[in-house]
Amino acid sequence: MTDDPQREPEDEFRDMLRQFLSGDSDIDPSQLAGAAGLPDDPAFIARLMGQLQNAVNRSGDGIDWTVATEQATAVGTQSAVPTSPADAAALEQAFHVAALWLDDVTYVSELTVAPRLLTRAEWARLSMPVWSQLAEPVAESIAESLTTVLREQAPEEMQALIAGASEVMRSVGGTLFAMQLGQVVGQLSTEVVSGGDVGIPLLDDQQAAILPQNVDAFGEGLDIDRDQVQLYLAVRELAHARLFRHARWLRLHLISSIREFAQGITIDTSRLEELTVGFDPANPEQLQEALASGALIPPKSDEQLAALARLETTLALIEGWVDVVTAQATARLPRSGAVAETVRRRRAAGGPAESAFSTLVGLELRPRRLREAAAMWSAVTDAVGAEGRDGLWAHPDIVPTSADIDDPQALVARLTATEPAFDDVDQAIEALLADEGADRPREGLDGSADEGDAPGGDATDGDAPTDGGPSPDAPSSPGR
Repeated sequence: MTDDPQREPEDEFRDMLRQFLSGDSDIDPSQLAGAAGLPDDPAFIARLMGQLQNAVNRSGDGIDWTVATEQATAVGTQSAVPTSPADAAALEQAFHVAALWLDDVTYVSELTVAPRLLTRAEWARLSMPVWSQLAEPVAESIAESLTTVLREQAPEEMQALIAGASEVMRSVGGTLFAMQLGQVVGQLSTEVVSGGDVGIPLLDDQQAAILPQNVDAFGEGLDIDRDQVQLYLAVRELAHARLFRHARWLRLHLISSIREFAQGITIDTSRLEELTVGFDPANPEQLQEALASGALIPPKSDEQLAALARLETTLALIEGWVDVVTAQATARLPRSGAVAETVRRRRAAGGPAESAFSTLVGLELRPRRLREAAAMWSAVTDAVGAEGRDGLWAHPDIVPTSADIDDPQALVARLTATEPAFDDVDQAIEALLADEGADRPREGLDGSADEGDAPGGDATDGDAPTDGGPSPDAPSSPGR
């Protein structure tokens, strides 16, 4: 520490970090990047050091997520292949046909924004605002835990320095996390085929999109005509986007649920403490293994497990509905079943980048009950038709639950009993009003009361209950 009493501890800490980031230390920056699970590439290392230097000099709250966007778009650009005009025209035509086919099998709202063809870099840039929303709670937890561990482990003479440098540490830690997120999203951009491929609405409201380069990669080795693959994937993407356009509450509900889950994630400070105490800059494998395995994120709490179960149910309902609607709309495609099975297997297995996101944020994006949810939607469609099925998305209170996925026949029984239930209620109300009318002067044919009726009395004939709906035990009618 300096003996200059005029220097603030935060200034001392900034100088220490600047010394390291300028290369004036024994720590190899490439080893630091490797320990964080980032690529050991000279151009990337230079960009990483520059971003960390900016973080040291930056003041203010929050994480600079532009770092993640820049990294993600850089990764997406590396392997980019331009789309030929013929392929672009074929995909645009596929979207046009997909819209017509979906009109025949669904009752959800049409999009008001034309579908887009995106490059990998464009997908990474446009989806990053949602990724950063989902990852921010974990990033804040990591930065807070790192500061806490350093403060607890620092010797007495270093306490003032650590206390004064907490904001700098949070900024540097947040920047490093943002770079990791950018690397993961950039890798995801090489795997996804469309805007809704991971199940959550990553793009702007009602925006459907396809990545032509990745669609071509998806179809390689399938022995299926390219136009059939393109059309099937266009139908899936359009169905996904239309659902979120139709159920306007669904996007906010889903993203809020994910953030609620992520905000409950804490970092295992004891494990982090062990790593910081025994960290050898020349041998970063231990830290890399801890980051890659998710060892810093402790087991989920009961509250988190409950939130995760609700989230998985919502994701399964969305994906199951999309599967059923897509199967109906593409029934005339000769090889639609083969493409559908490829999609299911690919979604169940996930990809390397998706696994990395699961490790980074502690959240798996693939629903485990997809087949059961699809079977439930099929049963509902057979029982009440497409309009009744799609009407269940009108409000969160009438969307099927996990219990409905477990027992679709019970749900079907409630839905098909809806109209008789309303008839019974109507009959009960009429009987009640008839009994009341027998004890009071009758109304005239024009609806006016005979003389002698006392004003302000109980409900007269024709007055319906204020709620106007069924009894609490009667389910709501789908689509109403």
